[in-house]
Amino acid sequence: MHIHNVRGQLFEAAERVLLRDGPDALTSRAVTEEANCAKGVLHRHFTDFDAFLAKLVLDRIRGIEDRTTTLRVAAGTGNVVDNLADALQDLFGPVTVAIVALITFRNGLRARLREAGLTGIPLVVQGTAMIAAYLTAERELGRLADDADIDTLAPTLVRAGHLLFADRASAPPQTDAIRKMVTNVIAGALRPLIT
Repeated sequence: MHIHNVRGQLFEAAERVLLRDGPDALTSRAVTEEANCAKGVLHRHFTDFDAFLAKLVLDRIRGIEDRTTTLRVAAGTGNVVDNLADALQDLFGPVTVAIVALITFRNGLRARLREAGLTGIPLVVQGTAMIAAYLTAERELGRLADDADIDTLAPTLVRAGHLLFADRASAPPQTDAIRKMVTNVIAGALRPLIT
């Protein structure tokens, strides 16, 4: 395994184990076997397994922060409900849902994430900030009411979205179900289109 690629390969291996076998099966041995490398490779790059998992979470948070910029730029284009439904579908892909379960499952990981300055449930918190940034931009553009309560709408959308996606045993929710939830949550804040 090339030294410049180790972290990425280990992260990808961890995600595969997590998706296939769930959070209780995710161990350093399972990750290194999945990555086809010696167990010592992981411990050469990370102080312990929870430090590795914390870096995995931080890596996924950076992805959400990148998507926040893209979503905010989309404000004023397309349909607000569709934009939100797409963002929630992207946010709650199988890896994110599995990592949120992992954070809930591992006390040591939660402690490491708190040490890194993260509060709440990482990924969910950043997803809420992403949706809030988009809703704020839409409100500024006049597509949401001036009094739209972003501090209530964003976490409501994210938590309701997470509930739709959280069942690992079932297929992801249909786009229509996501759109229906988004429509119901933002109905009072959405300004009608002027034709």
